[in-house]
Amino acid sequence: MWAFASLESSISGKLDPSVVVLGRPDVHGTGNVQVGRHVYLYREVHLETRGAGNIAIGNHVLLNRGVHIVSMSEITIGDETMIGEYTSIRDANHSRILGEHLRSSGHSSKPIEIGREVWIGRGVTILPGVRVGDHATIGANAVVTRDVPAGATVAGVPAVQIRSASEVT
Repeated sequence: MWAFASLESSISGKLDPSVVVLGRPDVHGTGNVQVGRHVYLYREVHLETRGAGNIAIGNHVLLNRGVHIVSMSEITIGDETMIGEYTSIRDANHSRILGEHLRSSGHSSKPIEIGREVWIGRGVTILPGVRVGDHATIGANAVVTRDVPAGATVAGVPAVQIRSASEVT
């Protein structure tokens, strides 16, 4: 109950009583986070929003241990999606300006959209501007730099399609 109450007091949205919080997530920044019903949050989840950033988590979503979600724009996670341990989803990158320190050079950001019933493996990195279609699968440790079609399976660094929706059994 303490972890649930602590999370609810740190975010902009109200938590549904069906949400399971196994350990207090780290919430940093503005707290612009909305969490759907029947969401399951394992320990060490990190949720961060800066500026206009927003994180919207759908219903029946599972965020495994150590998942990091950082938004300066918009990150949307569709219903029934499962995200594996230590996955990093970030919609922004640091900018580099000649003569400026990296920390004061600003950021560029593009929204990330993850569809419904997506399975994201352990240790995946999803970069700014990516759209992942419904029912897609992302293999463990993949680095997703471009859109993933609905129903497709991608893997590797950078992630490439290894199976299409028509090949799923």
